[in-house]
Amino acid sequence: MKKGQKKPVVAIVGRPNTGKSSLFNAITGDRRSIVKDVPGVTRDRIYADASWLDREFLLIDTGGIEPETRDRMYESMREQAQIAIDTADVIIFVTDVRTGLVDADQGVAHIIRQSDTPVVLAVNKTDSIKKFGMDIYEFYNLGLGDPVPVSAVNRQGLGDLLDRVIEHFPEKPEDAGEDDDAVRVAVVGKPNTGKSSLINRITGENRVIVSDKAGTTRDSVDTEVVRNGKRYIFTDTAGIRRHNRIKDDLERFMIIRAVSAVERSDVAVLMIDAEEGVTEQDAKIAGIADENGKAVIIAVNKWDLIEKDNSSVKQYTEKIRNTLSFISWAEIVFISAETGQRIDRLFRMIDAVSENHSMRIATGVLNEIVSEACAMKQPPSDKGRRLRIFYSTQVSVKPPTFVLFVNDRELFHFSYLRYIENRIRDSFGFTGTPLRFIIRERNEKDG
Repeated sequence: MKKGQKKPVVAIVGRPNTGKSSLFNAITGDRRSIVKDVPGVTRDRIYADASWLDREFLLIDTGGIEPETRDRMYESMREQAQIAIDTADVIIFVTDVRTGLVDADQGVAHIIRQSDTPVVLAVNKTDSIKKFGMDIYEFYNLGLGDPVPVSAVNRQGLGDLLDRVIEHFPEKPEDAGEDDDAVRVAVVGKPNTGKSSLINRITGENRVIVSDKAGTTRDSVDTEVVRNGKRYIFTDTAGIRRHNRIKDDLERFMIIRAVSAVERSDVAVLMIDAEEGVTEQDAKIAGIADENGKAVIIAVNKWDLIEKDNSSVKQYTEKIRNTLSFISWAEIVFISAETGQRIDRLFRMIDAVSENHSMRIATGVLNEIVSEACAMKQPPSDKGRRLRIFYSTQVSVKPPTFVLFVNDRELFHFSYLRYIENRIRDSFGFTGTPLRFIIRERNEKDG
């Protein structure tokens, strides 16, 4: 995917009980949430990565829309759906053939038409075309084009539906694009940590609305900055708040935009409020960046407001390392967006971690380091059989990814892989960026 280009976003909308969540699960393979083997990383089930015919996209599930209700719960669900509609590149409008076309469907169609977003009309629960085939024609009255009959429960018609969806995606880019020389930086964090203030300080003007009220930013805003002859594109994202503090669930949909911003970034700057301290929610946000293989800088903001002594930085750093131990490679900087304290240092870190994120190691040098590491600490063994690493090579960057060919994958314990990673980091730096390892088996003769 082109650097800086977000995945297309597809929102599933409709009135209640039309089978939207069943369709969501059918398209994503019944993945009710995305779980990564990294501490604190669990995506909410309202969105998931999906693909069709080699086209990746972000799929959003929404609550049912009741256009005329005054019930607070349904009003909240309608607001959620409106955010999803505004965010989406394509809308899947789900109706129910068994209940037929009802007034609420017309109300939802009216809301959708105001967005000017491409719509694919899905008529769900058509388990039997013989029984319901003629009923499908009723939905032409919505004026949203040809209905696509589907059965989410039986996974029927999904291919035809997704064919129609990807027709509305932008063409795959053939070249790198004009932003390829710019470093893309996503500024992420909990609400009210100073993300917008940081970008305003960097640009020297109020490019982003700043407010003391948490959650002011509901969209992801790109701002281009040229500094010392280098181009950067900063993305200010909606604050990501702990689930039990989401009153009307609107912020759950803001997370979608923040995740999208992280996916198309090179570097994620995780903003932490120095007065509040590092929290479990910071770990979840850091996990999103790590899951996506992004370079990470932890920026502790409002440092000017903290009463300090000679050990303050050390103690605070230890707290961060303990809570965010799974990204121990991340850089840490103590800043003040309000006063501009250490903003120059932040830029130097962005340059450094971006270079490390793109660093490539010669195969011969890499194998020397791995061989020396094995000589210094003998590989693990089991029942008389010892792990052998035959060959190592780097296969990609952003993040740097290595393939290790071994005699037995089962012998390659996690602790020894971490040891090898640390030796590589000691030799080449790689501060600020995750490293990925792929372990492949070869027999002794091949080795």
